[in-house]
Amino acid sequence: MTRKKVELTYIANESKRKATLKKRKNGLIKKIDEISTLCGIEACAIIYSPNDELDVWPSELGVQRVLSRFKSMSEHEQGKKMLNQESFLSQSIIKAQEQLKKQKNENRKKEMSNLMFECLNTGKICDNASMIDLNDLSWLIDQNLKEIERNMSRMQIQEVTPIIENGGETMNGGQQVNMDNVQVPETNMDNMQRQHWTSEFINGVVGDDMLLPFGDVNIQNGLFPNPYIP
Repeated sequence: MTRKKVELTYIANESKRKATLKKRKNGLIKKIDEISTLCGIEACAIIYSPNDELDVWPSELGVQRVLSRFKSMSEHEQGKKMLNQESFLSQSIIKAQEQLKKQKNENRKKEMSNLMFECLNTGKICDNASMIDLNDLSWLIDQNLKEIERNMSRMQIQEVTPIIENGGETMNGGQQVNMDNVQVPETNMDNMQRQHWTSEFINGVVGDDMLLPFGDVNIQNGLFPNPYIP
């Protein structure tokens, strides 16, 4: 059974609060001891209980040694990775927002991939596709065409490249292969041709008078050229 996530708020019940303090304090000291041993680092802990009871780890001398090393650093280095609750929560929020943005982009890419395959199967785009959908679809088609070009180039290079064994050039009918004379067929698709294909695909639905801004570089959301994410 999964453990219930603890709500980070002040525990009003005194007996429960004291029990939690004892348990968490011992757990904190144990974790510091583990990371110090496993990673070979210097660490210390200073914990004041509500009744001014002091707990230190590993010892008072060990704490003084770590604090002296810390104070010998510049103020900039001291505060470089120092966190309080506010800054920690701010970092957590930023990280969560980035993960959400990435996930939305992935979801949008899958949505456009499904739309692309639907168009290929039916030969037309669904009537409820918006201009944003069409522009994102245009971008995705362009990326797929570029990937096809790269794969074709890689495969043709592999076909014409002699097999190299033991660091030497393969002998072909007793003649040494001169790599300088090997020519790789051109496979890069002209950009205008690629745009023409995509435009024809889109224009079959929206008409010749509504060409989409193909290849827009003003990408605001990481993947697609339209601000489909609020």
